[in-house]
Amino acid sequence: MQKVKVPVNSFQYGEVSDSLLMRTDTSIYAQSAQRLENMVVMAEGAVKKRFGLKHIHDYSIAYNSTYPAQSHLFKFIFDDNEQYVISVEHQKVRCFQIEPDGDVTLVSTITQDVDGNSLPFDQSYLQEYTYAQYGDVMFICHPLFAPRTLIRTSLTTFEMDVYTFDQRADNIVTYQPYTRFHGQNVTLDPSATSGNGITLTVSEDYWDITGTQSGGNYPDSKHVGVVVRYGKSEIEITSVQSATQATGNVVDELRIRLTVLNPLRTIDGSSTVEVTMINHGFAGGESITIEEASATGGINSGNLNGTRTVGDIIDENTFNFTAGGSASSSEDGGGYVKIVTHAPTSDWSEQSWSAARGYPAAVTFHENRLCFGGTIAEPDTIWMSQVGSFFNFDVGEAEDTEAIILIAATGDINSIRYLVSNRDLQVFTANGELYVPTYLNQAITPTNAQIRKQTPYGCEFVQPVSIDGATIFAQHDGKIIREYIYTDAEDAYTAASVSTLASHLINEPKCLTVSHSGFDLPDSYAALTTGNGELALFSSNRSEKRASWSRFTTDGSFCSVVAVHDKLFANVWYDNQLHLCQFDTNIGLDKWVLGTIAANKLDVSAAFSNGDVVDAVHSDGSYLGSYTVDSSNEIDLTGYTGDVYAGLKFTSKIVTNPIDASIGYGPATGDIRGLANVIVDVKETSSMKVNTHTALFEQFTGKKEVRVRGYNRNPQVTIEQDDPLPMQVNGVVMELIV
Repeated sequence: MQKVKVPVNSFQYGEVSDSLLMRTDTSIYAQSAQRLENMVVMAEGAVKKRFGLKHIHDYSIAYNSTYPAQSHLFKFIFDDNEQYVISVEHQKVRCFQIEPDGDVTLVSTITQDVDGNSLPFDQSYLQEYTYAQYGDVMFICHPLFAPRTLIRTSLTTFEMDVYTFDQRADNIVTYQPYTRFHGQNVTLDPSATSGNGITLTVSEDYWDITGTQSGGNYPDSKHVGVVVRYGKSEIEITSVQSATQATGNVVDELRIRLTVLNPLRTIDGSSTVEVTMINHGFAGGESITIEEASATGGINSGNLNGTRTVGDIIDENTFNFTAGGSASSSEDGGGYVKIVTHAPTSDWSEQSWSAARGYPAAVTFHENRLCFGGTIAEPDTIWMSQVGSFFNFDVGEAEDTEAIILIAATGDINSIRYLVSNRDLQVFTANGELYVPTYLNQAITPTNAQIRKQTPYGCEFVQPVSIDGATIFAQHDGKIIREYIYTDAEDAYTAASVSTLASHLINEPKCLTVSHSGFDLPDSYAALTTGNGELALFSSNRSEKRASWSRFTTDGSFCSVVAVHDKLFANVWYDNQLHLCQFDTNIGLDKWVLGTIAANKLDVSAAFSNGDVVDAVHSDGSYLGSYTVDSSNEIDLTGYTGDVYAGLKFTSKIVTNPIDASIGYGPATGDIRGLANVIVDVKETSSMKVNTHTALFEQFTGKKEVRVRGYNRNPQVTIEQDDPLPMQVNGVVMELIV
């Protein structure tokens, strides 16, 4: 019988799947654990007990198994001193202010927008909402409602409004995107060039006829209120009579700007002028008005512009008229010409976002542009505002600062779910990952913008986040977390899995966020809530080739999470009630409240009620024990004075991989073997058990030896702490008997 000392000097690879239990040949096996519960992996490789959860707010929302989310948390950061946590709920928004001293208070509850309308947020889709924030405004998106703006009007007040596009000073042009949803030869035939209540006839079925006809109209048609554009002129739909006929109001006189430069051709000695106009739709004898034509062929502009009569129809793209004077030469000219007309034309379009076509699913800011992506009708389209003008989507003449419209025409329909501004504009869809490249550090412009597809995995409805130079996202099937990162070797983006070693922790991902320098540690940590109510914590240091996962549990279920710099907040279900909590301080209590003992009693009514059992820790760090809350929502702490934390204690646990070693005849894997001594290196640890044996009663730093017994084919060491006190484990040395 031999004794072999087996060290675990580091836990830098975190908790790993039991599928690796035979990989005793790898460095990962020797620097990981089978279970790391409520422990945070530190940069040095040690593990430290997580912060407790400070109770902030009781939403007074009861658990609903059909809609378990109930609240989606967003961050709102104006500057270092003005930060907020935003809770988007069913037809409600709550705004919590993070005060400079760290206190978090509810400052605004919104149930209506500025016009008195109910908020469109629905408990069925809370997890799918996306957001972007700039200055005092947050934009919230989903395909089923027009983008909403949450506007901070003062330090403690907010209001909600519908996102609206900028308009030209005369209010006859709205700077919104338009799309040709009709087929190539489908024409729109307005009954007049101006006025209200004109008839709009389409050559094929087009208008939405949702609902039942009443009084000759379809009052529930999704096209009511939509703007269509005839050439560049806007018409607002006021009613729909059939799939081919609607009624609308002309915002300004209908006119078409000819797409051909110098479309007028004069004939020497003749007053006949030939006009090139693609798909003009005119018939001989119609009256038209020509505008902005410049002199050409010796005919001055006054004899070209004005009311004219269509003469001969040469073909579908050409007609002529008689000018007010004769030409002195034959030439093409006229510059950019407009024609006032209501002739049938295929040169018409419809506003891109509406109840009929859906609204953007994704939103972000990138290169000083507000970017939206993916509607129901155009799931693979990205709209980018003009530079520095976030409410103006006029594409204009494709100048560098003007708006951009991109379509991910990659052969598949790429339904955009998220946009992330990183090295490039990253595009996460249901079917794959794309990006809009930035060339040679030059800004994206209408002339160089393009979309490239990179990887084929697809993204779940979980907001991707940036950590350690990469963007991590949940794969479409919800079983893998991948990192999307550009590599010089591939000259492309790759999306390798970062959860392979801990695949068992990725269980129906729900919400993902990153806390930078969280838990009073220098690393960044990604927190992922899962379908089983746990929270999986991921850290990464690519330069040191180090990554780890661990799990957080509580006497309840984690729901939504959000980080505001180093502060990590979570919605947690306790006793079927939803609470907002914050990971705060080394106190090993969840849902804790802090109070001062008065008349031997501590008021815990902010988080607990009659009959609840809580644990108490004095502000000096001493554990006072368990107490039952009385009918006054207090606990009796007779004999104590000062400030006390009261909450729910949780267990922190390390379960090592089966202890293995190579001996004279080979590895001991699978042999019956036992443990003799275990030496645990700890720092400022006040309570600890090793394989159920109590090892510490008071705070201790150093190496603690514990004698253990037992033989089996998979000997393991379990280090745990039930008391709500600090614990840090730097490493373990185990004496194996083989």
